[in-house]
Amino acid sequence: MRISFFCFVLSLSALLVQSPVAGAQTALSVVGTGDGLEMLREMGDGFSKAHPEIDLKIPPSIGSGGGIAAVSSGTERLGRVARPLKDSEIEYGLVYLPIAKIPSAIFTHPSTGVEALSSEDLKKLYAGKITNWSELGGADLRVRLVRREDADSTLQVLRNTMPGWKDLTFSPRSKTALTTQDAISTARDVQGAIAFGPYSRPLEEGLNVLKIDGNHPTGEAYPSAVTLALIYKDGALDGEMKTFIDFSQSDQARSLIRNYGGVPVSN
Repeated sequence: MRISFFCFVLSLSALLVQSPVAGAQTALSVVGTGDGLEMLREMGDGFSKAHPEIDLKIPPSIGSGGGIAAVSSGTERLGRVARPLKDSEIEYGLVYLPIAKIPSAIFTHPSTGVEALSSEDLKKLYAGKITNWSELGGADLRVRLVRREDADSTLQVLRNTMPGWKDLTFSPRSKTALTTQDAISTARDVQGAIAFGPYSRPLEEGLNVLKIDGNHPTGEAYPSAVTLALIYKDGALDGEMKTFIDFSQSDQARSLIRNYGGVPVSN
């Protein structure tokens, strides 16, 4: 009986040693917004090749707010956000480090037959005043509106920069996507769908990325963009974090940002 109990204690101890909860943090996870996710993952691949000794993770989106909460609480060391920090968040001792500007793109399912819109027509679409793509010279197809929640970073930028969006009331028939990936997937899968989100070159594959007032999202005259930034707690910067931050500002990372349609930010 004593031998069996002794074996049980040894087995339990071994499990506790192997448990990730019992041990210290091993992976360096960069958590938060879905904006620029594909770009960051590509950056992460380049970083991992250059620094195989660091276990870097770029997990799916939990939103800018989720990233801020995780870093503020100490659950994670690095976060990614697509909006400026609020005063109440800065009080947690968070450091905000912008790395790229990403245009806020409007995109549709190819079935719409529309590749460009005026900002006025875009406003009418989301207000529900235009309900069929044929009204805009496109297909005889019902408009399927996809929006984001009010706190979404892309929506906030559009409200502040896209003509007519500051006081825009969305049609009650619009669907609210909870993540950037959900908005993109809906636009890819649903005929007649129109959605918005951060621009990346992969959006051009299988979607119509619209010109607005004649300007493509990568053009200098395009009005709307979000700033992608890393965040961490002041005084908590360790060697692994600094190595990734330095990489995010390297020539290799800047070139990758440009390849994805973003604009590197100098610090």
